[in-house]
Amino acid sequence: MPHAATSIADLLAQLKGAAHIADDRLAIDDETAFRSRAAADLAWTAAFTADEPTAEAARWIIWEASQALGARSASIQELYMARSRGEVKGFTVPAMNLRAQTFDMARTIYETARRNDVGALIIEIARSEQTYTFQRPMDFAASVYAGAMAAGWDGPVFVQGDHYQFNAKKYAADPEAMTEEIRRACRLAIEAGYRNIDIDSSTLVDLSQPNLDAEQHENYTRAAELTALIRALETDGVTVSVGGEIGEVGKANSSVEELKAYLDGYNGVLQKLSPGAKGVSKVSVQTGTSHGGVPLPNGGVAEVKLDFDVLARLGEVARSYGLAGAVQHGASTLPDELFHRFPMVETAEIHLATGFQNALYQHPAFPADLMAEINAWLVVNAADERKEGQTEDQFLYTTRKKAIGPFKRRLWDLATKDEILASQGAKIEYLFNQLKVVGSRAMVDKYVQPVPVARPIPAALQAAA
Repeated sequence: MPHAATSIADLLAQLKGAAHIADDRLAIDDETAFRSRAAADLAWTAAFTADEPTAEAARWIIWEASQALGARSASIQELYMARSRGEVKGFTVPAMNLRAQTFDMARTIYETARRNDVGALIIEIARSEQTYTFQRPMDFAASVYAGAMAAGWDGPVFVQGDHYQFNAKKYAADPEAMTEEIRRACRLAIEAGYRNIDIDSSTLVDLSQPNLDAEQHENYTRAAELTALIRALETDGVTVSVGGEIGEVGKANSSVEELKAYLDGYNGVLQKLSPGAKGVSKVSVQTGTSHGGVPLPNGGVAEVKLDFDVLARLGEVARSYGLAGAVQHGASTLPDELFHRFPMVETAEIHLATGFQNALYQHPAFPADLMAEINAWLVVNAADERKEGQTEDQFLYTTRKKAIGPFKRRLWDLATKDEILASQGAKIEYLFNQLKVVGSRAMVDKYVQPVPVARPIPAALQAAA
């Protein structure tokens, strides 16, 4: 297993032969050694060392190496604007939420992307996932960049903050405090290198209001305010791709009228706050899915009735407003035979999360004793999430994501992980083919040129080096 350094001196010793620090900058001595060995050691150190200066040093080295080796953080904005103009079409970008084994999953994704000449892909984590998986933005980003480098990747890395969501109850009690939580999340994401953020204020939609504009008012107003903030935080000349949302996933299907009310209101507020500012590049809609799927009493997942006609109509409206199109959430537990339909109706992006988690936990190579330990932990530590009438299988299915953080190191260190990752890679390759992003690297490179950004060396690393 990779080595998690306990001190900066230990970290620099592990780095020897692959890279070194010179004049407060990182110098790569052996690219092959860095990608094959050092990237993993740095990722494990950033994730698991108990010494914060050492973790900070590892994160800095990962960032600087990503700049040197071409795996640079990027915004998908210009590709999406090209799509809004009709210059590119016929594909759907997969946005993959990595909850567990983030370094190895990122490495697997980018290895698969290299083999299939894929450039149009996003790796993301939702704000709620950050909490229960023990991955702050800086932690998640470091794992993804390191995984990309370990895969030999040398193209844009689209890291996305997914579902920066307002809690409706907290907002009702104190709107300013709740909004400040999302503002802070945006600041932290951009500091970590994220250049793609999805604002989900759809939870603030009030269906008791007399018309659509009033229903969507809090939703579009807060989304516009946060977009203006994000634009003010852009310091490297890169336009962050911002997404909005009109329908809470798992609720009633979205309509064309709702989308128009949202976009008209949003554009009006944004231009008052920041004249000339670029708005959202996409909007997430509800068409019949739910996050994680609906568990059945026997532990299976209910069949989803997804309305592709609604998705197609909403995408057309979104593009008429200058966006890339509509975004579909909650797609990872859909039947395999449906995925080819997303590019057919010009869906801009789909989000995939729980399916990868299920593939980990339910894989034959996943240790049965560890699964039993996780289930026992959930019975005690997630008891307050048990819903009336749930079977034990339903309870464990809906709560097992909460064990990812507490069991993080053991999941990263699984002796059988290579077999599990091979299965994940096969599914990812299938999705790339179904979503028509195979061969998209040249298209992405045409529109996206990541900007190199050097960060100041941490003081503790500077002193040790």
